[in-house]
Amino acid sequence: VKPQFESQTNMNCAVFTAIEYKTQVVAGTIYFIKVQLSDAEYAHLKVFQSLPQENLGPSLVGFQTGKTRDDPLTYF
Repeated sequence: VKPQFESQTNMNCAVFTAIEYKTQVVAGTIYFIKVQLSDAEYAHLKVFQSLPQENLGPSLVGFQTGKTRDDPLTYF
C-alpha cells in the first residue's frame, strides 16, 4: 500500500516500516497499521484485504498522519 499512501499524501517515503498492527475481521480483513515514515514521524493506516476468492490486493482506505511512536494504535 506504500504507492497508494504516497499518492494520496503527495509524499515520497524513504522509510515505510510497519511497527505494529491490529486486525478486524469483516467480509475480509481490516488492518490498522502503525508505519514509521522517518526518525520521528509515523502514520496510522487502515488497509482492507478482501477475501482470497476475490483475488484483489490490499487497499488503503484511510490514514492518519502526524503520529508519534508512542501514540496508541486505535480503530478509526
